Amino acid sequence: MDVKRHVNVQRVDPQAWPHGTPVEKAEDPDLGTALIPAERYFSPEFMALEWEHVWTKVWLLGGRSDDMPEPGDYICTEIGKESVLIVRQPDLSLRAFYNVCLHRGNRLRPEGFGNVESFRCLYHHWNYGLDGCIDHIPDLDTFPQGAPPAGRIPALPCGEWGGFVWFSLNPDVEPLLTYLDPMPQHLGPYHFERMVWARDITVEWDCNWKASVDAFNETYHVQGIHPQLKWYLDDINVQIDVYDRHNRYLIPFATVSPRVDLPSAIPPAIDEIMRKAGMDPAEYEGRVSDIRVDVQKFMRANGKRFGKDYSDLNDDQLTDDYHYQIFPNVSLNAHADDLMLFRQRPHATDPNKMYYDIWMFELRPEGEEKESDKPYRRPRHQLFKHGDKSIGQVLDQDAFNLPTVQKGMHSAAFEGLWIGSQEFRLRHFHKVIEDYVYGGRGSKQSGEKK
Repeated sequence: MDVKRHVNVQRVDPQAWPHGTPVEKAEDPDLGTALIPAERYFSPEFMALEWEHVWTKVWLLGGRSDDMPEPGDYICTEIGKESVLIVRQPDLSLRAFYNVCLHRGNRLRPEGFGNVESFRCLYHHWNYGLDGCIDHIPDLDTFPQGAPPAGRIPALPCGEWGGFVWFSLNPDVEPLLTYLDPMPQHLGPYHFERMVWARDITVEWDCNWKASVDAFNETYHVQGIHPQLKWYLDDINVQIDVYDRHNRYLIPFATVSPRVDLPSAIPPAIDEIMRKAGMDPAEYEGRVSDIRVDVQKFMRANGKRFGKDYSDLNDDQLTDDYHYQIFPNVSLNAHADDLMLFRQRPHATDPNKMYYDIWMFELRPEGEEKESDKPYRRPRHQLFKHGDKSIGQVLDQDAFNLPTVQKGMHSAAFEGLWIGSQEFRLRHFHKVIEDYVYGGRGSKQSGEKK
């Protein structure tokens, strides 16, 4: 069956928003058709290579700027075997350093966020300033070697972009905006800094972190795992763009998949899209195939009335999912009224496990918090293992297969991933990993093979 039949998806004219999110199709590089080796998903040796050549070389997402507006505010985040403190300084700049006491290796703070005047180790009360420098060592005269010669915990690069804080374990890492390019241009028009926390969850999954990245970087699985979404989005006419390190796809929402016949009535999922936009589906007299464009027109005409500023977004962004992957481990479902951000983190020792962070943000109408009797409060962070709680129908469906995918990777009959064109982002993702692991990318000798 030709699944691209009776297509009614219109794309934005690139000239309409010349300074907004680029919409042009990027040229596809030739990445070949080779298998992606299964060993990458369970081999301790490859896990070690990733740590040495990827995780310790790139920029990583640390947290939300909203969580640290004042001097002494900090975020403690973990990646693999390391724990990092990112701290707001008295001049409101950021500093980052390893979360470890130089005396006996005790961690100074648990994962999370808070506010301090200094960091005191709870073991022997060594004290560190907000910049990681040693302030006080009890009974220093009993150390014949004196204080540690550097006088501080090793510092790490850190920075802010998009309402988020970032850090790197690589002291020689390139500037943050250079690393993120072209993401600031693509995602800046969404103004994530205007959005507020809605959900903060970490789930431990029994799979390699790359299996999770793979699961969210293609729409080929919609017909199998998410059959209900065929009456919500077009999983066929998807624009895939790969850049230097990062990639994206643009998927039309508020429409139906070419895999199904056009319904005579408005599907419940599209009904919900219309209601969230402020439309009354009961009064809609157009065709189902016209709803996507009519929702865009309605939001464009009524955004200001609802306290929403959509002026930097193109029409398609008012309905569609602009889905980005920031290498190596950040997936963003960017929408006009919300952001679904997922951070996939490797387990410290086991390549068959990972941590899946679910961060949801919502665009609140301007002035809503000032007028509300119940001002915004950050949601409580939840941590649990897969299966203990639901994380929502769609995400539960995504998570369901991942443990069995991980088990299947170990089979003697499975040599590697057999990737099709709908999974082009996966092939690009693994090409970037190869560039770091085998090509020395991110090191001072970027052309040297290691």
